[in-house]
Amino acid sequence: AASFERRVLRSAGEHHYLRVRLELPDGGARPNVAQFKQLVVSALKELHGEVGAALPVDVLTYEEKTLSAILRVVSSGLVKLWSALTLLGFYQNRRCAFRVLQTSPFLLALAGNSRELVL
Repeated sequence: AASFERRVLRSAGEHHYLRVRLELPDGGARPNVAQFKQLVVSALKELHGEVGAALPVDVLTYEEKTLSAILRVVSSGLVKLWSALTLLGFYQNRRCAFRVLQTSPFLLALAGNSRELVL
């Protein structure tokens, strides 16, 4: 009789990467990269306290024109970061929303989006 062993790869990498976009419906001043990073940290602190604010999050790329960024977070903190960004509702007393566009344990996977592919 043949025996089978099931192996499940829980997390392929040490980090997860998120492509996010900040939506500011009323326009106004756009945050620079330092303010964007501070907004992410304050979102973590607001939802998860000091422990959340201590979560290592890196802004790898940031486009001030489109307010989009690629964030890197340790895999164990992915859910905390995603939930904090989702529940953030204000930036400088103005309504805002973060949209998580893509997520992956591989940075290369965020290089392209098959939904935007033009043939």
